[in-house]
Amino acid sequence: MALNITHQIGNHAATPISSDSASGDSTSTAIAAAVWKNPSEFESEDLSVAATGVDYREGRKGSGVPVYVMMPLDSVTMENRVNRKKAMNVAMTALKSAEVEGVMIDVWWGLVEREGPREYNWSGYTELMEMAKKHGLKVQTMMSFHRCGGNVGDSCTIPLPRWVGEEIDNDPDLAYTDQWGRRNYEYISLGCDTFPVLKGRTPVQCYADFMSAFIDNFKHLLGDTIVEIQVGMGPAGELRYPSYPEQSGTWKFPGIGAFQCYDEYMLSSLKAYAEAQGKHEWGSTGPTDAGEYNNWPEDTTFFRNGGGWDSAYGQLFLTWYSKMLLDHGERILTSANSIFDYTGVKISVKIAGIHWHYGSMSHAPELTAGYYNTRFHDGYLPIAQMLASHRAIFNFTCIEMRDHEQRQDALCAPEKLVKQVAWATQKTQVPLAGENALPLYDEYAHEQIIKASQLDVHGNSNDKKMCAFTYRRMNPQLFQPDNWKKFVAFVKKIVENCWF
Repeated sequence: MALNITHQIGNHAATPISSDSASGDSTSTAIAAAVWKNPSEFESEDLSVAATGVDYREGRKGSGVPVYVMMPLDSVTMENRVNRKKAMNVAMTALKSAEVEGVMIDVWWGLVEREGPREYNWSGYTELMEMAKKHGLKVQTMMSFHRCGGNVGDSCTIPLPRWVGEEIDNDPDLAYTDQWGRRNYEYISLGCDTFPVLKGRTPVQCYADFMSAFIDNFKHLLGDTIVEIQVGMGPAGELRYPSYPEQSGTWKFPGIGAFQCYDEYMLSSLKAYAEAQGKHEWGSTGPTDAGEYNNWPEDTTFFRNGGGWDSAYGQLFLTWYSKMLLDHGERILTSANSIFDYTGVKISVKIAGIHWHYGSMSHAPELTAGYYNTRFHDGYLPIAQMLASHRAIFNFTCIEMRDHEQRQDALCAPEKLVKQVAWATQKTQVPLAGENALPLYDEYAHEQIIKASQLDVHGNSNDKKMCAFTYRRMNPQLFQPDNWKKFVAFVKKIVENCWF
């Protein structure tokens, strides 16, 4: 007689698992043991129903919000192979049995085009995409043009391609730079978007070539298995500046961060913009009184109430700084739309949920990140308008958070921020998708996600809802028995529209 799935995984992972547990608990424990302890080959090739006793082939039911789950960041190894392949199969089986719509997969520029310009190796991702197809899971694919390592939740390090690193070594101004000369190597400075600084190509051309090569390799899966392309536009894949880098302790929550406009390309643009506005004297540098990474707004001359952020100079600088970010998004989305048009996939862009000091006048952390959002100026409507012009989805984080759970002294207001973003997307008729910013396993946070997904902006959702929710992230804790039971219940509620 064939061993049941619990014993198969336990034997091959060298992890004893009791057969006396309830089936749901034993299955989730088995998955947790297998996925993160590198088991050898399983005896059974087809584990699709065996793991949970559920046949998922009828597909998702319900009129609610489809749920995706982010795959581990290291799902593909540096050798371009699927990491923990057999165990990954078991995890996908469990996700599908829980009515999860699909998975999100980071496709790392630093892995695929690592060795040289236009030398692409898709082998690990080809295997992973086919695995998702086998399990009937749809895929949100993240074009990850940033470095992995140094941000919240980063569990591994994947640098930019080697040849890109060589170019940055030759020209350090390709990296974002703060006023103290610190370089940030998470993502190439958008200041050089239109310059052929990467061995004869512009950064935007490199991103476009990468996406074109992706379509050539995965065209048979587009629109069916691969249903969404999330285009990375900055650190952590988000459309923003790397204003709050955690690596090496440079920034700690809830610091205001720092402007990233001191490489020669950004300064050249600022100079030209100021001169075009007839303000030559304002084009030589960014604000010099905006404090340091871990200051609070009131610690600085620029961000305190009545400070420089609301002066004529501050308005000029912040308009330029945020416009550069919007222009960056425009360039990449123009390329992405021309490449993925008529493929049946949707395009999305991730925006960071910067909720700390949201209750202040200046909203300093949003300003340093490039979102010109203050008490008197809406920074998210222009982003939504830009996305609307390219028929892109607005993907937003921090929707699991409640205002009262956050630091009150730092005037955190994630719920108010989510409502502002929801209003901007409704006004521009842009689909809104959500993510949790931090790992979560409790029912209270699940309830908040369901509430936020209804897009109740002014006391009436008008039957509007988020177009998708992506859960962050598949990890050992998710498959622990109690957490898994709560997660399955949450998915059922949000997918089947059982909110009351």
